[in-house]
Amino acid sequence: MPPTKSRRTRRRPQVDSRRRKKRIAYKFGDDEYVDYKDVALLRKFVSDRGKIRPRRVTGLNPRRQREVAIAIRNAREMALLPYSGQKS
Repeated sequence: MPPTKSRRTRRRPQVDSRRRKKRIAYKFGDDEYVDYKDVALLRKFVSDRGKIRPRRVTGLNPRRQREVAIAIRNAREMALLPYSGQKS
């Protein structure tokens, strides 16, 4: 008699209700515009290695995340922000 395959069910991981809330880096107003010349603001959305932080980290909505990413790319093109972080 051939061996029968046992079906294993994967259990979903338990969600920890005490998990920390996501910290929003900056709260934008409805009429506020992300400017590529505002380097101090854009540095909040760039990691120490020079990468643009993802949306799940910044807590921005998709439209604002796109605006920030485009502003960072423009600032890099104008040499206001570096393309990469510090060399180690």
